[in-house]
Order: sequence, then C-alpha cells, then structure tokens
Amino acid sequence: MLEFVSTLPKAELHVHLVGSASIPTVLELARTHPGRGVPTDEQALRDFYEFTDFAHFIEVYFKVNSLVRTGRDVLALLLGLARDQAANNVRYSEVTVTPTSHLRVGIEPDELTEALDEARRQAKARHNVEFAWVFDIDGVLGRAGAPETLDWVLKHRPEATIGLGLGGPEIGVPREWFREQFAVAADAGLRCLPHAGETTGPATVWAAVNELHAERIGHGTSAAQDPRLLNYLADNNIALEVCPTSNIRTKAVGTMTEHPLPKLVAAGVPVALGTDDPGMFHTSLNNEYLVCHEEFGYDRTQLAELAIAGVRASYAPDDVKKALVAEISAVPRG
Repeated sequence: MLEFVSTLPKAELHVHLVGSASIPTVLELARTHPGRGVPTDEQALRDFYEFTDFAHFIEVYFKVNSLVRTGRDVLALLLGLARDQAANNVRYSEVTVTPTSHLRVGIEPDELTEALDEARRQAKARHNVEFAWVFDIDGVLGRAGAPETLDWVLKHRPEATIGLGLGGPEIGVPREWFREQFAVAADAGLRCLPHAGETTGPATVWAAVNELHAERIGHGTSAAQDPRLLNYLADNNIALEVCPTSNIRTKAVGTMTEHPLPKLVAAGVPVALGTDDPGMFHTSLNNEYLVCHEEFGYDRTQLAELAIAGVRASYAPDDVKKALVAEISAVPRG
C-alpha cells in the first residue's frame, strides 16, 4: 500500500508555510536566530511539538514563525517544502502564507513578494512542484490584521495568487468580522477559502458559507454534526480540506476512530487531504493517505478517488488538473 500511495500523483491544498518546516530546517533557523524561545536541540524541539490543545499549538507556531526574519528565510522554507512534497509525489500545491506574520517581523512588502515568486520558479525547476498561494488573515490579530493582509495582497500580489484565507483561532473570532475583506477579495478575482469548523461547531462553517461566501473550507470537520450542512456542502460542491493527523495532534478530534472524514465522504462532500503543518505534526501527505487506509479501511480505488477529489477541488489551471486526473486514473490498483 505504501508503494501504491507513493505512486499516486497528488495535489495538496492545505499546508501552511511556517508549519511545513522540517525539524532540521527549524533547528537551523533557531540556531541562526537564538533567544526566541525555540529549542536548538533536536529532541527538545520534538518535545516542543507535543501540543496540549489548539491554543498551545498556536503559541508554539508563533514562536517558530518569529524565526523567519528575511526573504531568504521564506525562500529556504518553501524550497524545503517543495523537496518534501516532491518526495510525496505532490505535483501541485496551494500553500497558505500569512503575510502579517512576516511583515510584522520586518520583512519588506516587496521582499516577501520576490521571495514567493522566486520560490515558485525554483520549486518547479528543481522539484517539478507547482506552487500557488492562499494568503490568510491571521485570526490571532482579530479584526486588526485583516485590512493589512488584504492591502498587501492587492498591492503586492505575487504570481499564482489564488485566494484569501482566514486562519488561527475560531473561538472568539467570528467569521462575519471579515465579511468586508472577503467581499473586496472576491471583487478582485480572489477565491474565498477560510478555515472554519476545526475547533468550533457547524455554526462556524455555516457562517463561512453565508457570511464570507466560502468556495472551499479549511478543515470543516464539525460539519459532520449537521446533516443539513452536509447536504448543502455536497449539493454546492464546497470541498473541505481535511487534515486527520493535525486534528489529533491539536486535540481538535479526540481519536482517529472518532474522526469524521469517512462520514464526510459518505455524505458526498468533496474532501481534499492535507497535512496542515507537517513539520510540527511529524506527518506527510503520503502518511495521510496511509491513515485513511489503516484507520478507515480505504482501499486503492477509494484512495485514488481522494487524490482525484483533491485535484478537482484545486484552482490549478485546467490543463494541469486534466493531466493529473489522467495520471491518477492510470495508476494500477491491483
């Protein structure tokens, strides 16, 4: 099964730039920028990544983010991500970047754009991975960071920018706070791709749909609690970016046995597998497919269908999507 999963070409639609950094990459950054609360010893860093809950995860994430000080650091992270995704046969990747987290540590607006454009060129040339960008509003900042995020996206829009996202905590951060930014983004041709329903109930997913006009939703796992919402997502082809290992590591879901992914798929909701923060959660996209086999009993045909669903939920160019679907369909399932 590992050989089959490794052979499947894939698209990844839910992976965060900072959280993608491998242990060696973070150690190098921590030693380069000491004194920021991130361990410089490998075992200590692995222990640092043992999360007690989602709030603790956010706290650790911000400390690691503080190590990314220059455009060169951004480029290094992305080339590491491209290398790791190539090893998982990922051909197309929509990477979530949080502009405010980089701008507020001193990276210049144009420097960030140049780093992303250069990373995109090198990822394709070196690793045959095609990057596109989702720029998310940081929920930790509440309403304050939303105009700043949108302003940077509209003024400094890198190549292959596809959408506006919304990440960070959900509790105490209503989706409707960001109605204006998502409306302006839609008018500017950006897709609306917020997180919702990861650590809160179905009402947050409904808010993402009704208030922000979400076209795809990060996580959305609590939708499984609301049959009417499941029907709505399925009928309107609104995909969920589901990251099983992440949900367990952040305690958003108690155990893999309880994970709602099979219920979402059975209801006809499009599901795209993602890693979320693979460096912090010690996972990979191949591993997420294996989880679906080992924990949920998915066979080769069902895993291939998940891979195809991920491609179809993407905003890759039509020719890229068509070629990837054909390649996945051609992988032997015997």
